[in-house]
Amino acid sequence: MAIPETQLDTWSHQGSVTQSKGTYATIKRALEDPNANYASRNFEVFLQGSYGNDTNVFAESDVDVVIRYDGAFFSDVRDLPADQQSAYSASTQDGTYAYYTFKSHVQAALVAAFGSSVKPGQKAFKIQADGSRRDADVVAAFEYRRFYQFNSWADQRSEIGMAFYTSDDTLIANYPKQHSRNCTAKHQSTGGNFKPLVRIFKNMRSKLIDDGLIGEGIAPSYFIEGLLYNIPNTEFSGATFGEKVFSLLTWLYQTTDRTNFVCANEQYYLLRDNDPVCWPIGNGAQFIDGVTRLWNNW
Repeated sequence: MAIPETQLDTWSHQGSVTQSKGTYATIKRALEDPNANYASRNFEVFLQGSYGNDTNVFAESDVDVVIRYDGAFFSDVRDLPADQQSAYSASTQDGTYAYYTFKSHVQAALVAAFGSSVKPGQKAFKIQADGSRRDADVVAAFEYRRFYQFNSWADQRSEIGMAFYTSDDTLIANYPKQHSRNCTAKHQSTGGNFKPLVRIFKNMRSKLIDDGLIGEGIAPSYFIEGLLYNIPNTEFSGATFGEKVFSLLTWLYQTTDRTNFVCANEQYYLLRDNDPVCWPIGNGAQFIDGVTRLWNNW
């Protein structure tokens, strides 16, 4: 028996907007405090995650914020031929503002504003909810540049993202702006169906967790967005949410070769093992099997 249309319609709705907007404004104000001890004012504060992409559901409470310092950058030149790597090395020098120094300055700015509500986490500073302020995660990052060509600074081609070190000194590079831009383009090219259907699949994930059918960390929202991003636009059509969900589930079930699925940022493959920016293959398969069973056995 399929999931009722009334349930799917409820699941399609966006979660908190007003409180999330206020939380972001409060945190942005704290990070942009003129007294913050950054090496320069060359930084940008922006949203990432579900609220930033308009795909948040009621079960998701966190507001995900990035402060990216653009006065220095991490780089990836592995795709460059040897001569261009040499040209790059000759044209650059190490920065003087260390990443961990910047991170400590971000922490100081947050503590000055929110006191003991600030808790360092593996990837981000967690700010606990208080009153109308929702839980939030703040990532302190440097700019990240993946180079595809480098003959000189006037003749180079690169993709700009962000990168940060985790608490165990693992460098994580990602592209939240590309992710957001591509999800919005997908939403527009599917007649406004992509984001409501992402929210439905996220709520299906929550139902599977509540019923003990998958674990908490099996299907992060970021990867669910990436999964649906790979489904052809034609599969998002239908008169009802039920028809659309059935179409997406059928395509996913029938597409057994998922090795070329990409993340929504189009910079990484979606399903790979032992990679901190990819979805473990077994977890992705478990989620697809879970939502299929949920649909069939409602």
